Amino acid sequence: MHIPVLLEEAVYYLNCQRGKLIVDCTLGQGGHSRKILEAIGPDGFLWGIDRDEKALEITEKNLSGFDNYRLIKGNFGDLEEIAQKYLSEKVDGVLFDLGVSSLQLEETERGFSYQKDTPLDMRMDPDQEVTARDLVNQLPLEELARIIREYGEESWAKRIAKFIVREREKKEIKTTGELVEVIKAAVPARARRRGGHPARRTFQALRIEVNKELENLKRGLEASFHILKAGGRICVISFHSLEDRMVKEFFKSKEGKCICPPKAPLCFCGQRKEIKIITRKPITPREEEIELNPRARSARLRAGEKLTG
Repeated sequence: MHIPVLLEEAVYYLNCQRGKLIVDCTLGQGGHSRKILEAIGPDGFLWGIDRDEKALEITEKNLSGFDNYRLIKGNFGDLEEIAQKYLSEKVDGVLFDLGVSSLQLEETERGFSYQKDTPLDMRMDPDQEVTARDLVNQLPLEELARIIREYGEESWAKRIAKFIVREREKKEIKTTGELVEVIKAAVPARARRRGGHPARRTFQALRIEVNKELENLKRGLEASFHILKAGGRICVISFHSLEDRMVKEFFKSKEGKCICPPKAPLCFCGQRKEIKIITRKPITPREEEIELNPRARSARLRAGEKLTG
């Protein structure tokens, strides 16, 4: 069963009131969108975006009873272009719920999970060309190691990459199960006994690269700021440190810290504060939510309010 993460908190920090205009950039199965529609009422409107056609189909069913929304197949990295095409005015809130959805994890043919032996795919949009299988079997050793190290924060990245290259020279690596076995062989036994599943970080890294998640997040955050009204809010739920760090740095870059002396009568530095950071520390799930949905444990929510028009 799909359980939206930090549901009440997301609606609260988006300041979803009657008549508001909201963009949900990551529909999933529409759990957040449904709660938002309940909060904004019939006078509000919601645009929902997802690059997964099946997610759009499921959300359409899950939002039955509402008619004040529009679903759009697209990538939130292209939010600027989507807004130009579909939005006639600026909006009051933008929500990002990042990472892989429960729908994608549960569909074995999508190849996101290291717990099952399935085709090595990991595409959030099945229409895109590059798959994890392509990366694993075609990337040069150094590039593969870089991706695993930077996007997976994996200390055994170089060794894992070497084992992958050695294995693919014998035969193509086609499934998640085959890749897991290569990773297990690469990670020393003492390291496998701590820190969770030994393939977790490598799978995360490949998924991020296949879907260009960090590049899309950077573009999506900038675009969301452009389409917000003054007083509008950005709310981002992330699930790993790379995403959370990017969101934190984006907010800080818009905060416009003044560098003039504290007691100076006038400000001359020219810094313009564009955002009010609502969450100085990220909001995390309550213990009750984690018990109900263990996958929520790593979730972090940050929110900011645009100050400029």
